[in-house]
Amino acid sequence: MEFFGMDFSCVFGSLSDGKFPEKNCLLPLISKLLGYCIVAASTTVKLPQIMKILKHQSVRGLSVLSFELEVVGYTIALAYCVHKGLPFSAYGELAFLLVQAIILVAVMYYYSQPIGMTTWFKALLYCALAPTVLAGQINPVLFEALYASQHAIFLFSRIPQIWKNFSNKSTGELSFLTSLMNFGGSMVRVFTSIQEKAPNSVLLGSALSIATNGTILSQIALYQKKDEKKGKKTD
Repeated sequence: MEFFGMDFSCVFGSLSDGKFPEKNCLLPLISKLLGYCIVAASTTVKLPQIMKILKHQSVRGLSVLSFELEVVGYTIALAYCVHKGLPFSAYGELAFLLVQAIILVAVMYYYSQPIGMTTWFKALLYCALAPTVLAGQINPVLFEALYASQHAIFLFSRIPQIWKNFSNKSTGELSFLTSLMNFGGSMVRVFTSIQEKAPNSVLLGSALSIATNGTILSQIALYQKKDEKKGKKTD
């Protein structure tokens, strides 16, 4: 009995015999279920951040460069996973995250007026190159090099935001909910990557994501508490 690539026959067979399913039977199913849960949750990950910017009409404390690099990283990661033929449950969230990340950057540009020529150039360059990368119409060796570089891209996409938070001793309009979902998704993705026998490079990316998202999440918890205390003292 299969449903969306998930084989339930092993589990139901064991339960019908009055036995608890064995690890080799249960773990792959749990991995698939968790993978699809991540994909479903990813459809709303960036929305809290987008809504917070729209509500306050401000990008105070946010690093535009961080979010631009995220778009590049998601594009490369999505193209690579599709090209490698991984099951959708192993990477599906990347498609939804990419769309939301592009919308988020567009919103940030809108509230970062005036937009300079450099910003327009970066946007046009991405629009010109992204379709080719997503279609996988590039040299295989270059493709591997791009994917290897995307881990560095995701790492450096977090560093400007982490440094800005540290320098300002504030996280500004950074959304706690979005950061929490990013962190939780990375934790689960490590497990699913192992079960889906994804390349080690995919697993490394998830591990780096845990470290960087965890740092940002702790900064939000720390600095927002300080901001609340300051607010009470002012009152």
